[in-house]
Amino acid sequence: MTKSRKVLVAEDSSVIINLTKNVLMFENYEIKAVKNGKQVLDSLEKEDFDLILMDINMPVMDGIECTKAIRSLQDKEKAGIPIVAITGNYKNYTLDDFKKAGLDDYVQKPLDYDLLLATVRKHLS
Repeated sequence: MTKSRKVLVAEDSSVIINLTKNVLMFENYEIKAVKNGKQVLDSLEKEDFDLILMDINMPVMDGIECTKAIRSLQDKEKAGIPIVAITGNYKNYTLDDFKKAGLDDYVQKPLDYDLLLATVRKHLS
C-alpha cells in the first residue's frame, strides 16, 4: 500500500475548501486546509506536503507573495514543492506571470473538479 500524498489547500472560501477536500479525499489524498498565505508558511514549518493548491486572492498574505516566500526557503525540498494556483482572476494574469512568481500551474474558478483532480495527479505522478 502506498502512503497517501499530502496536499495543502490554501483557500479563504469554506465552500471551495470543503468541495476540494471531498474530491481529493475520495482519491485518498491527505488534505490540510488553511485560509491565508501566512498559515501556509506556518504549516510548512511544521509539516511536509507533496503539493500546495494556492488561492491567489487571500487575506493576510496573498498566493503570489506566499509562493515567492516558499520559493526562497532555505529547505530546498520545501522550496521546490509543486504549487498550483487557484484563481478567479486568471484574466489578470498570464501563465507566464504565474511561472515568474514560482507557480507550477493554475486552475481557474469556478473550479472544474475533474480538471483540478487531473492537475493534482499530473504534479504528483
